[in-house]
Amino acid sequence: MNNKKLSLLAAAAALSLLSTQSLAQKKYDTGASDTEIKIGNVEAYSGPASAYGVIGKTEEAYFKMVNDAGGINGRKINWISYDDGYSPPKTVEQIRKLIESDEVFLVFNALGTPTQTAVQKYHNAKKVPQLFLATGASKWNDPKDFPWTMGFQPSYRVEARIFAKYILKNKPDAKVAVFYANDDFGKDYVAGLKEVFGDKASSILIAEESYETTEPSIDSHIVKLKGTGADVFVNISTPKFAAQAIKKIAELEWKPMHVMTDVSISIGAVMKPAGLDASEGVLSAGYLKDASDPQWKDDEGMKKFMAFVDKYMPGANISDANLVYGYAAAQTMAQVLKQSGDNLTRENVMKQAASLKDFAPDTLIPGIKVNTSANDFAPIEQLKMMRFKNGQWELFGDIISAETGG
Repeated sequence: MNNKKLSLLAAAAALSLLSTQSLAQKKYDTGASDTEIKIGNVEAYSGPASAYGVIGKTEEAYFKMVNDAGGINGRKINWISYDDGYSPPKTVEQIRKLIESDEVFLVFNALGTPTQTAVQKYHNAKKVPQLFLATGASKWNDPKDFPWTMGFQPSYRVEARIFAKYILKNKPDAKVAVFYANDDFGKDYVAGLKEVFGDKASSILIAEESYETTEPSIDSHIVKLKGTGADVFVNISTPKFAAQAIKKIAELEWKPMHVMTDVSISIGAVMKPAGLDASEGVLSAGYLKDASDPQWKDDEGMKKFMAFVDKYMPGANISDANLVYGYAAAQTMAQVLKQSGDNLTRENVMKQAASLKDFAPDTLIPGIKVNTSANDFAPIEQLKMMRFKNGQWELFGDIISAETGG
């Protein structure tokens, strides 16, 4: 073999050696290194939505637990969370600070539809993951136009589709009246109902009535809807108005099947003010375990959650669903970082976030799992129906899936 051929072979061998070495090398984008991963967050620690602030506190505590156990693949989580007071201009300011000054690797579980809408285009232009948002809008599931944005909880549209499937199965001849907030939240639900009712929507939905959040009372709407002769009432309203609706329906002695958004299932904020007797029999759907419910006391996932609260959040109010929610979201984020291994590029993290298969966080109802793909950025698309009975929510029936799409 001549020298030329030998040197070519040697060069080829050297190249292949280089390429296998580069495959094994660690890869980092801004905010990730051998020792740490910087995670940014904005939360409503003050202002009208400050009750959600406990989500950020829970996530901070969860990552402290992770760090105490050695971190993720040997790297500690550096958690940086700011208050935006649920104000979009403030959100823009804080997200810019996280990305441009703090140089975070990604932003995780930031709260709110109006607030996160204000920074969605900026995130995608900068190619910084806007991951597992704490909002139920269905627009976060748009991988084609916004490949750097992903929601977390079941979207309003997913929940509406599940309600529609339940109604069709249990009351095939239903005459449905839908009462909804005249905003994106309400309209998302109406769209989800219609997607499942399909061709039958015009005959099933006999009344659609919207309200403005500025109205002091919605009683006149309820009186009008009772007059339609509907036997199913779908209640898509925020807590104050949901309580008014439950109370008025009871006063009118109207007895439709009453299905209510899980936005308003708080016993303290809705069911008690409406009256526990009046609330009896109201239906909704859920995906999170209630940590204050004794039915989960021997559940392995709940034992882990309770041990976490005892050590890292002593004295926390376990009946606040924001705790089990924050824990589930943080556990899912940790899973994505584990899957990312030593390839801590923002592109790979989005790829891993879109490759979750049957992941089951400790605080989700058994059977409900996190699944994503490159064209499905909706992590949770299953719910279990529940009924308000004797002062508490009781789960019943099978897990219902929203199916993909929509």
